[in-house]
Amino acid sequence: MGNKRILLFLGLATLVLSALACEFSATTANIKDAYLVTDESSGTKTTTYTQDQPFVFVVELANAPDDTKVKAVWYAYDESGTATQFVEKEMVTGGSPITFSATNNGPWPVGKYKVELYLNDKLNKTVEFSVE
Repeated sequence: MGNKRILLFLGLATLVLSALACEFSATTANIKDAYLVTDESSGTKTTTYTQDQPFVFVVELANAPDDTKVKAVWYAYDESGTATQFVEKEMVTGGSPITFSATNNGPWPVGKYKVELYLNDKLNKTVEFSVE
């Protein structure tokens, strides 16, 4: 009778562990590279823009399934060093590269900026840049 109880216990433990494994979801997606460029066509990396340039942020993914969520959040710093968000863009994709851009109706104010990169809702990278 003892062996039957052990087998029953092992069987139930296997079922419980199998059910837990079905609930667990992990992604293999990661950021291969993320950088600012002067414009989409040239691909020239930069951390400095002029007042009339759009901000262009390129994100290269690796091992990304089709439901990978990538978000760019843009901030401008004021004179006191406080960062204020001015645009947020999000995509769900498995493709790469992804290009995010931010434009302004007039010239960008001279100063410091940053863009935060989120992968599946987790902050992955922050890139600081400036407008001169």
